[in-house]
Amino acid sequence: MQVPLPHDELTCQVREILDRVGDKWSLAIVNELGGGTRRFTELKRAIHGISQRMLTASLRNLERDGLVSRTVYPVVPPRVDYELTGLGHTFLKTAWSLMSWAIEHAPDIVEARQKYDQ
Repeated sequence: MQVPLPHDELTCQVREILDRVGDKWSLAIVNELGGGTRRFTELKRAIHGISQRMLTASLRNLERDGLVSRTVYPVVPPRVDYELTGLGHTFLKTAWSLMSWAIEHAPDIVEARQKYDQ
């Protein structure tokens, strides 16, 4: 089944959104926040391979897009919590479907790549 895309400014917006939320770090962050509110350091420890700079940039983008909320507590040292918004939870359901598909079909894809590379 093919999804018909509008041929106007909305098409560009859809592509931009998919580029943003479909990158590996955004998916990893949203997946991790699916377990509940996390502090920055908890996210950094949980998401292997992400740099502090990339985590910061990704969180800002997800917050800007309305998928993640950020709460700053006026304590020393500063405490910042991140959690999914309602919109973020709707995206999480879709992301889990995609990740489940990738897990289920990873062996098939590895096999296809090996055949292709021969």
